[in-house]
Amino acid sequence: MYLDFTLKPGAHLQQPIPPTWNSFVYVLESEGIFGSLKSPSTTPHHLLLLGSGDGVEAWNKSSKPLRFILVGGQPLGEPVAQFGPFVMNTQEEIDKTIDDYQQYTNGFEKAKNWRSQSMLELDL
Repeated sequence: MYLDFTLKPGAHLQQPIPPTWNSFVYVLESEGIFGSLKSPSTTPHHLLLLGSGDGVEAWNKSSKPLRFILVGGQPLGEPVAQFGPFVMNTQEEIDKTIDDYQQYTNGFEKAKNWRSQSMLELDL
């Protein structure tokens, strides 16, 4: 689930989430109150990892529209291995992916001549 919300000033939202899912809220613009009216406001570029429950509530008590995303899904229950930008299930898969990257194979064929446009524009 990926939902992008914009709440007008004074608005309140209740969004159901299956209780077995993992989910989070990321605030993009303005500030909002999540979970309970007693909770502190959450400002832009902050993430709220939601605990188990049946949904999320949000209030916009500010004078500007509140924009945030809600992301959630059923946990896969699989192992996780990570190295740099690579995320796989096992260390062996990480090693194979690094080999593929270094050899420009298995999806990395265009990486050999790729250059960042932002780096090209810098006057170094």
